[in-house]
Amino acid sequence: MDDVPALVTLHVWRVPRRALGAALRRMAREPRRLRSLPGVRFAKLLGTGTGTGFGPGDADLTRYAALLTWAGEPSPAAVRAVDAGWAGVATGSARLDLTPQASRGLWSGVAPFGETTPARIRAEGTVLALTRARLRPTRALTFWRAVPPVVAALQQAPGLLARFGIGEAPIGWQGTVTVWRSQADLAGFAYRTPQHRAVIARTPTDRWYAEDLFARFSVRGIDGDRAVLGWREGGRSQR
Repeated sequence: MDDVPALVTLHVWRVPRRALGAALRRMAREPRRLRSLPGVRFAKLLGTGTGTGFGPGDADLTRYAALLTWAGEPSPAAVRAVDAGWAGVATGSARLDLTPQASRGLWSGVAPFGETTPARIRAEGTVLALTRARLRPTRALTFWRAVPPVVAALQQAPGLLARFGIGEAPIGWQGTVTVWRSQADLAGFAYRTPQHRAVIARTPTDRWYAEDLFARFSVRGIDGDRAVLGWREGGRSQR
């Protein structure tokens, strides 16, 4: 799967603690249903974290997410069907409609957003960055020790609108979702923040990842309750 999908959707649900058992049952059953929806090419059901750290201590058991890529523009009914499995337990939800700009790396052995896709659309509006990695077990501890300065810097990053962790398992399978007011704000954090640059420089030599992926998207629209995403209104400009 190395061509660029027409649409990527990120669905996020908030559930009450009393419904935790029901949410975990959906986590076990939903992946097969999502993959069977008309037009879906790639689907992942994900737990989330607060975005203030990594590992099991950061898990947010009241929020879950699904990421899907679509062949062609899906029907509104097909997109709405993604939420059907969570309608009985979620107290809030949000959906981001995304257009891939660039991607490198693999997820479960495939390039779901197109490998090294060109920036097809000039990113003058809101952008979303997604990172995902499968840690090498022998390297996980050194990775977790390296990231706190990056997390602290991210907290103060100009233009950051939302952030949260994602993962397919509590340990070793993890990533981040960040939403930025502009491409300039994202680039400013990624390439001009000393803490982030230091981690990037260590990645090839420390060999933390058995598999990793970075992707950037234009945000076409956001539907639902942005508080589910941990939204920070406006973001603080760096210009």
